[in-house]
Amino acid sequence: MVIGSGPGEYTAAKRAADAGLRVAVAERGPIGGVCTNIGCIPSKVLISEAHRFEIGGRPDVDFAEVQSFKDAVVNKQSGGVGFLLKNKNTDVIQGEARLINCYEAIVGQGDTSTRIRFEYCILATGSRPIELPAFPFGGRILSSTEALGLQQVPESLIVIGGGYIGIELGQTFAKFGSKVTVLEGADQILPGFEAELTRPVAKKLQEKQVDIYTGAIAERVEQQPDRVTVHFKDNGNPRQVTAQFVLVTVGRRPNTDGNLGLEHAGVRLAERGLIPVDEQCRTNVPHIFAIGDIVAGPALAHKAYYEAKVAVEAITHRHAKVDYRALPLVVFSDPEAASVGLSETEAKARGTEVVTGRASYAINGRALALRAGEGFVKIVAEKDTERIVGAQIVGAEASNLIAELALAIEMSATLEDIALTIHAHPTLGEIVMEAAEAAISKRRK
Repeated sequence: MVIGSGPGEYTAAKRAADAGLRVAVAERGPIGGVCTNIGCIPSKVLISEAHRFEIGGRPDVDFAEVQSFKDAVVNKQSGGVGFLLKNKNTDVIQGEARLINCYEAIVGQGDTSTRIRFEYCILATGSRPIELPAFPFGGRILSSTEALGLQQVPESLIVIGGGYIGIELGQTFAKFGSKVTVLEGADQILPGFEAELTRPVAKKLQEKQVDIYTGAIAERVEQQPDRVTVHFKDNGNPRQVTAQFVLVTVGRRPNTDGNLGLEHAGVRLAERGLIPVDEQCRTNVPHIFAIGDIVAGPALAHKAYYEAKVAVEAITHRHAKVDYRALPLVVFSDPEAASVGLSETEAKARGTEVVTGRASYAINGRALALRAGEGFVKIVAEKDTERIVGAQIVGAEASNLIAELALAIEMSATLEDIALTIHAHPTLGEIVMEAAEAAISKRRK
């Protein structure tokens, strides 16, 4: 039994069915989960449409048309997941699942319920936006879900939280014409990324007249019929800003509370509502697994995909285990930012002597043709072995370029493996090759 139908869940269901297991999938919401319906997919549609609007130079945007296109993409993706599950002969049961013991669950919707007995269970119930007590969702206080569903471009928007969701959506609405203010409590936007990666993003935000306050702590809000005022501390100094809406993006909370019934199955919870698992994604109950946003680590769809594969391998008595060395992190900002493996700072903190190579977009023919000369690729490698242990990219198509470097880390490739691989010309991929060559040159001087 798989509880949920998001990226990790439908991957688990598909692979389990391929392995010959009979599979039931329980889903209380739309098929495809948060990512397909109110997360990754709709947000990327809006991001892409905002970019098209920006480069098109049109004076106004038909936002109803944008939302209609977004809904069409979401429906197609959700339908595709439904078809995949049906094609694999899985039993999809619509309703909320509740464990009643460690081998049974009840899936209920309205007045009807279905009792399921399982040999194995994969919990993949996802997460939801964190709601701040001082900023309860409703009215003009939005979570990412409501922001994605706005029917008009807001005249002005305050974003509380400058992480990847806040920056992606804030920049998107700024491109559509909103006056955006970002309040971030850390000393930079996109905390967790090295500062050199965030600077080009901050620069592009400021070009769109986005006001960025770092070291900013949002304290309280005043809602009025047509506007909302946020009172905050700017590095200790009291300030306030008024806008049409405020968007709260301070993280996500795992969906392990409510009626899931973990206590009836004996599944242990850790702090912050996460479920502890071993290297095969097993909970403390050996035949119950947990993956995705409800276990430790970043709340990323591709992490859930990966964990689903490991969990099904474990169920089918293979010896797979998780290894997050090559887990990429991507922000679909403008320019995009991506990271995989260790940063230079992290590697040095571990006592690893490293060599780095860096290559710029500014002299790459393809980047210049795209009018996207802002950015760089940086590769981090062990100095002695030249084995690649990390990479960071900021620039056009960083989300795609990072895959080559994730593969390099996964297969323990060296700088020379990248440098001697023939990269097509003229492409952005050449910047990766040049970064590897720069590291080799620095290492061998």
